[in-house]
Amino acid sequence: MKDEGLRLYTMDTEQLTDDGYFRECYNQLSSFRRAKIDKYHFMKAKMLSLGAGMLLDRGLREYGLREADVRIGQKKNGKPYLPDYPQIHFNLAHSENMVLAVFARAEVGCDIEYMKKADLKLAKRFFCPEEYEFLADLPKEQQDSFFFQLWTLKESFLKATGMGLELPLNEFGFYLSDGRILVRQNYDKSVYSIRQYSFGQYWAAVCIQS
Repeated sequence: MKDEGLRLYTMDTEQLTDDGYFRECYNQLSSFRRAKIDKYHFMKAKMLSLGAGMLLDRGLREYGLREADVRIGQKKNGKPYLPDYPQIHFNLAHSENMVLAVFARAEVGCDIEYMKKADLKLAKRFFCPEEYEFLADLPKEQQDSFFFQLWTLKESFLKATGMGLELPLNEFGFYLSDGRILVRQNYDKSVYSIRQYSFGQYWAAVCIQS
């Protein structure tokens, strides 16, 4: 998908259960990505890491590049970036069997989560009081969806800023205004563009620093 410079790619890693296809895709990626895949003990984690590399490669093709040919560095808190192509911003995320990759013209963060049972104790501990109260007051059948919508929004914002968990989850919050999702935050003076996506049982969010 393209949206004002945003490119978004998803992949279900179930297709990588075929050993021959797994090995074919694995061999097309960089030694850096192959080393990341090899360090995992469980096949599910290997497939998610391989899927992330494949989507990164897919997105880089739009810029005339390949994942195997670029240097990938890490900023503070581990956010990946391309030292030789500072104009290309990307982020990766995965959950359960789904991988997500986003590319944008500015700093970007993304998250995807498989929707399970909402953890209200976790929400009370980490969400803003207003966010938790809104969640707790929802009908039971709506709590799971809202919890994971909010969780992905928060994770995508943390990744867009590059702060990671150095920025506590309850120090910024989200609200709706005229149908738009906005963030209240005191981290910086940037404006953040936020989008949500639903893929079956998955919720995803993308946050771009405007």
